[in-house]
Amino acid sequence: MSKPPRLTLPSVARAYRLSTSRGEFAVHEAGGPARGTALLVPGFTGSKEDFIGLLEPLAAAGYRVVAVDGRGQHESPGPREEAPYALEELAQDVLAQARALEAGPVHLVGHSLGGLISRAAVLRDPSPFASLTLMSSGPAAISEEQQARTKLLVAALEAMGDTAPDQSMPGIWAAMRAQDSEDAVADSPELAGFLRGRWLATAPEQLIVTGRVLISEPDRVDELRTVGLPKLVLSGEVDYAWPVPLMDEMARRLGAERVVVPGTEHSPNAESPGVTAGALAAFWDSATDSRTR
Repeated sequence: MSKPPRLTLPSVARAYRLSTSRGEFAVHEAGGPARGTALLVPGFTGSKEDFIGLLEPLAAAGYRVVAVDGRGQHESPGPREEAPYALEELAQDVLAQARALEAGPVHLVGHSLGGLISRAAVLRDPSPFASLTLMSSGPAAISEEQQARTKLLVAALEAMGDTAPDQSMPGIWAAMRAQDSEDAVADSPELAGFLRGRWLATAPEQLIVTGRVLISEPDRVDELRTVGLPKLVLSGEVDYAWPVPLMDEMARRLGAERVVVPGTEHSPNAESPGVTAGALAAFWDSATDSRTR
């Protein structure tokens, strides 16, 4: 999971609820649209806070940046049933969010699962978008090792059945943290509290359905290649969800730009936000230039 480098918004940012044709979504926004607007879509178990380190540098680069909690994710409301979290439903949410920004074509960035959701949105209707960035997101399902872990998590969530989530979700969280005890022990009390609170605030049905997406998503790279948007594949040097060589190959197949952020793993947005923001701004600048030629 992504761990935000800070938990307080920079002075240039604000939190509010974005009203769309498909309901309200909690967002963080920074900057003005001098050079364009970007919509940032988080990954599995994630939230808008995963992009908090990008807000200030991207605003300084002249971009309006909006990071969103998806349906049923952290501070965005969501129903207690599975159907509304199908991939195509979440893709339609992204399309509605982009249109609600009323900014013309939007630079779309999807991290991890958010990349699969963003891809589905672009394949459904590319017209609201100026470019697509797939960040630490691969061509199809996650690696076999991560599929096994995700299947166990989905099974545990499904086994909750009719029991109250406020009783079962804390136990599942404790088990997850025990499984990654070395990682968990490095968290500050404030970060640990935030991560647990985010988990408890996310709808179990959202986690079940999106977990299934991660373990079953087909390869749609050839479809995406035909969409005439500038594309960037950005990742860290190491990735446990999708091997880096697989993302290299995906970029080649897409004819996309490729950036590897030094010294980072699955969450360059949180692990090296300055370098990641610089790469995004440079790509958006080039995408804008290519549209105006």
